This record gives sequence, structure tokens and C-alpha cells, in this order.
Amino acid sequence: MRTHSVIAMAAATGALAVLAATPAQAAEYSSALKVRGVQYDAPGRDSNSCSTGNTDEEYLTIKNYSSSATVNLKGYVVKDAAGHRFTFTAGHYLQPGDYIKLRGGNGTDSDSRNVVYRDNCNFMWNNDRDTIYLYKPSGNRADVHSYTKTANDRDGNGYIRYHN
Repeated sequence: MRTHSVIAMAAATGALAVLAATPAQAAEYSSALKVRGVQYDAPGRDSNSCSTGNTDEEYLTIKNYSSSATVNLKGYVVKDAAGHRFTFTAGHYLQPGDYIKLRGGNGTDSDSRNVVYRDNCNFMWNNDRDTIYLYKPSGNRADVHSYTKTANDRDGNGYIRYHN
């Protein structure tokens, strides 16, 4: 009898663990903001020179997939697998269906041109493989995608699309 109660208790505990994990996973993808795509490999020879480099050709597109809510990007964080991070410190409002490109390099942020610059001339995304994390201001994960050049970039153009 004792063996059955231990097994039943372990099964119940496992079921509770699964139930407890489900809302967290569901909440992770309930965010209106998601990574739409990444130009992880800038066209041409990589150069992170601030004056003549091409880091501004590397970008991450973040889209508001909500049908009704406007989302302020202030406080959202983008990270890669190595821990490099960018925090949106200014208010950028994305209307439903709108997107913004987070570009490397230096430039002038513009809501009308849908662009924010990281003001950093180093490349953020690896050309062979990486993981992209998008976090809400609360610290909760909004979206995550891992990629490898060979598995996810079939046409070899350095761009991968997620979420249509």
C-alpha cells in the first residue's frame, strides 16, 4: 500500500508541477510585442567601425501583434545568449500592427521611420547561431527565439522571420 501512496503522491506532485508550469509558459507568449524577424548577418563584410562600418545593417524587428492596444517600449529589454543587452530607455509607442527596427550603430531614433539605434557599433547577433530574448519592463519574458544559420536561414541572406 505504501508504495502506491508514494507513487500516487509523486504523480500528483508531477501533475501540479505541469499545471504550475503551463501558465508561466502561456504568459510568456501572451505579450503583444514579439520578435518579427532578425537581420543577424549584415550584408557585406562585417565592420564595427562607427564611421564606416555596417552595424546599422544588423537589426531586430519588434512588432505589436495586438489588435487594439498601443504598447510603449520604454523599459523593454532585448538580450542575446551571451548577455549583451539593450534597454529601451525612451518612450516609443507602437500602435496595433506597427513595428520598430532596433538597429546597431549610431543614428537618430524616429517613431515616424520606425527605427531605434542601439548607439553601439558592435554587432549584437552572432552570424552562426544565437538566441534572442525580449523582456517586458516587469522582467517577464515576452518572446524568445534561437537560431542557427544552417537550420533557419535557408536562402542564406542573413535574415530570419518569426511570427508572420
